[in-house]
Amino acid sequence: MAELPGSNIRRGNRTLGVTASLIGFLVLVEICSGIIQGYYIPLVPDIVKHLGIHDADFNWFEASQLLLTAIVVPIMAKLGDMFGHKRILLIATVFTALGSWMLVFSDTFWLFLVAWAIQGFFSVWLPLEIALIFDRGRRSGRAAGDTRRAAGLLVVALELGAIMGALGGGRIFEALGGNVAQTLAVPAIAVTLVFFVILFGVRESQPLPEKRTLDLTGFVLLSINIAFITGGLSLLRLNGIETWWVWVPIALGIIGFWPFARYELRQKDPAIDLRLMREPRMWPVQLTAGLVGISVLGAQVPLSTYAGTPRENGYGLGLAAGQLSLLIGAYLISMIVGAILFPIVSKRATPRIALIASAVSVALGYLLLIPFHLEVWEVLACMMIAGIGSGALVGALPAAAAAAAPPGRTGIASAMTSTSKTIGGSFSSAIFGIVLIGGATSTVTAGASSLAGYMTVWAVCGLSAAVAVFLLLFVPKLSFSDAPEPEPVDAR
Repeated sequence: MAELPGSNIRRGNRTLGVTASLIGFLVLVEICSGIIQGYYIPLVPDIVKHLGIHDADFNWFEASQLLLTAIVVPIMAKLGDMFGHKRILLIATVFTALGSWMLVFSDTFWLFLVAWAIQGFFSVWLPLEIALIFDRGRRSGRAAGDTRRAAGLLVVALELGAIMGALGGGRIFEALGGNVAQTLAVPAIAVTLVFFVILFGVRESQPLPEKRTLDLTGFVLLSINIAFITGGLSLLRLNGIETWWVWVPIALGIIGFWPFARYELRQKDPAIDLRLMREPRMWPVQLTAGLVGISVLGAQVPLSTYAGTPRENGYGLGLAAGQLSLLIGAYLISMIVGAILFPIVSKRATPRIALIASAVSVALGYLLLIPFHLEVWEVLACMMIAGIGSGALVGALPAAAAAAAPPGRTGIASAMTSTSKTIGGSFSSAIFGIVLIGGATSTVTAGASSLAGYMTVWAVCGLSAAVAVFLLLFVPKLSFSDAPEPEPVDAR
């Protein structure tokens, strides 16, 4: 009995060691990631004026970044598994810094488009960080638990950075006298500093000694399919559902996965291990990431526009910009709460139950918006319920994918959750844009969308999360925990 306290201390020291020596530096990286994602939002109208373009043209920047990240994230993650996750994290940071500095000096639409897309390399940061943490935790025998706790901290840092960016962007712009170029230099400086944080503060993972190969043909086929699907969804949003030709690239992308799958199953070291992806611990997680992407990436703009819709339409909250920022801030804080609660619930129950509860929270929050949407407190309560589940899942899904993957494939497994989320977000963004524009002519105030359109958005978000709950029921009960589990069957 005398050894029990000492063993607890040693376990605590191991966890603390992972947290203090590695997570502290990665927290700074995710704060920077959050700043990037929040900083530009209040600057959009001024950037549009600076470039001399229309408001709708900004959609092309978002579409180009989503397209690039969906393609490069799995490739970079695979390279991390092969050559070391820190090394590839540094390369991704160099590209992110390059794009960020290009934005400072871009004064035309096309230059800004290219720069905005290149900056999207920051999307690979979180999957690579998860892989680094899992590699460190594997040496102590507590990889799954350490990764869950660390992922929660990283999501907290991400959301804090987003709040800092959203609140700071407009104020820095005003302090600099409305100089767009100087204002855009702030996130570029932050990314540059983060490069040195990673270089000097993060230890490299240990790639497996076995010889690995990069399946270039597989990645080319995958990239073509993703480009067709995400590009087609962007065209769908811009041209409308009735434009027949926008469906052609989407169909080609979907059909293209058949020859891709046949080719990958013949490879010894495939770009995407489809045998791993069909494991019961993996495929529900990947599909859940896509379904959650519908609400996490696709529903935020509709929620913001609904909150700003004048009440004379008979719905909407009529909030001014300052009040709206408080509503968004409350949503981000609820995501932080969810990220903190997830590892606690996982420890008291199981990671599987925590994942299911998080998806239930997202479904409940959005479905409750259908009857409760006329008062500020109603919308706030629903958004915070959904935010708790969303915050938990943002970090939990890549961590769960890493825990379900065999050694040497943690990076690509966690990265695929990011790609699935991006595709889900692209799909929902296109569909929601069409749904909301379709009812705009029946409203009292010009430019407002119909209540039926907003209800459709909330229903899709809620039902997609409910489907995720059902899919997660197929996950084995003790998955993603540190308890011994049967290894995935490798039929190769």
